[in-house]
Amino acid sequence: MRIAILGGDGYCGWATALYLSSKGHSIAIIDNFVRRQWDFELGVQTLTPIRPLPERLMVWQQLTGRSIETFVGDITDYEFVASVISTFKPEAVVHFAEQRSAPYSMIDLKHAVFTQVNNVVGTLNLLFAIKELAPDCHIIKLGTMGEYGTPNIDIEEGFITINHNGRTDTVPFPKQPGSFYHLSKVHDSHNIMFTCKIWGLRATDLNQGVVYGTVTDEVQMDEALINRFDYDDVFGTVLNRFCAQAAIGVPLTVYGKGGQTRGFLDIRDTVRCIEIVCLNPAERGEFRVFNQFTEQFSVLELAKLIKEVSRDLDLNVQIDHIPDPRVEAEAHYYNAKHSKLADLGLEPHLLSETLVNSLINVAIRYRDRIDPAMFSPQVNWRVGRNPRRTVSPIRPELAAAKEPR
Repeated sequence: MRIAILGGDGYCGWATALYLSSKGHSIAIIDNFVRRQWDFELGVQTLTPIRPLPERLMVWQQLTGRSIETFVGDITDYEFVASVISTFKPEAVVHFAEQRSAPYSMIDLKHAVFTQVNNVVGTLNLLFAIKELAPDCHIIKLGTMGEYGTPNIDIEEGFITINHNGRTDTVPFPKQPGSFYHLSKVHDSHNIMFTCKIWGLRATDLNQGVVYGTVTDEVQMDEALINRFDYDDVFGTVLNRFCAQAAIGVPLTVYGKGGQTRGFLDIRDTVRCIEIVCLNPAERGEFRVFNQFTEQFSVLELAKLIKEVSRDLDLNVQIDHIPDPRVEAEAHYYNAKHSKLADLGLEPHLLSETLVNSLINVAIRYRDRIDPAMFSPQVNWRVGRNPRRTVSPIRPELAAAKEPR
């Protein structure tokens, strides 16, 4: 297949591009390198050293004999998006190209506006370009489980059947997003569903849980192909933060009670899910929603698991509870359905089997690059960001003009 990866230089996009290329698909990466520039803006760096994209792709071609096309530009520019669709002629588009950090979107007005414009306008441009230039192309959109929030009922996969006043209907599952970022993803879902209905587009919305791990078969082929490991307070995940803290002997910082529960999946399962969806596309006019995760954990459960496995690595791990900077329930019911991808063939990797090799050992290997100042939460949902670092969002057109790190 001809598959375009929007945001292919990022964490999920890079692993997906290599995986699908290794399976024999023709791949194009579309990116503006703004994710790299956000590190400069925030004064942070990924734990693992990331090479420039041209160098990564050169090594990949040398190792495999497979080339990956690149298109550098901003998807909020419709003419750029249209030119990519017209030139590459994809059969599927995998859309990762969004600002994906909830804390980043909560810094201040500028960051909230930037997040929503970048995400919603970029997705709208893609929808219009597909309608005009490739109406049979399958749109695979990375959504988020955060669209649902934490309702006191089971979370279905996208839709729920309700009985009300003697009548029955199937409607989108209620959304309770917890940040301006999550709100932008809800807007995306509505726009995609609407265009499938009125234009007959085909789309799959993958409401993904928290992704962890740097290890895939392809990334392990050479140091130059290594993936991101973000542990900072804005773009880092709680699991990455805990592993980095364990690696240097700093207490694991649990927000509040630690009962916040979410879905998680290995990066190897992310790329496999994308492949499954590419090979099993939605029908014309169909808008599907799959919940893309494999296990559920609370924050405190993760901390205790890391403390337990760290004993065998001679790491002295302690757990601290600190005030929660977010506005969220610190203890709640959480039971989300996630059977559709398993029904299509997903065989999950379990965190208990991969935690040490794919996370803790990576953190130990690069622990000289860990900056403990990056652990403390700097964005408070109620008041915005502590001005410890620069807070002006870098515009995509500026990022595209800079040499990527």
